[in-house]
Amino acid sequence: MEKKKILVVDDEPDFLKIVKLRLEADGYQALLCDNGKCALQMIKKEKPDAVLLDIMMPGMDGLEVLRMIRKQYKSLPVFIITAFSNSERFELAKKLNASGFIVKTSDLGDEIGNINSFLRISGNLKK
Repeated sequence: MEKKKILVVDDEPDFLKIVKLRLEADGYQALLCDNGKCALQMIKKEKPDAVLLDIMMPGMDGLEVLRMIRKQYKSLPVFIITAFSNSERFELAKKLNASGFIVKTSDLGDEIGNINSFLRISGNLKK
């Protein structure tokens, strides 16, 4: 059985590495990007099963990336990752049909557990 591909987009290299290790340990194939432009190219090339997208990135932020994803890939599950709980940004992401939200905390183990839970509840991501 082919592994499900999860694209993780975040400008923090350490976060990307840890999420990649955990996703791979849980049986997923992790694809990594550190910016929005890379993410859009990776989606087109690799056709991931889901995207974990940081909302705050330099250059093209997560909301802009989500807006562009929704123009072409309306049903692709996109989970917003953020270190800040800004209700205005959450509302915009909801309007753009974000699949869910993951708030970063100081306990990365909890974050990975949350990410894994979101991926499992999403119907097309069962291994």
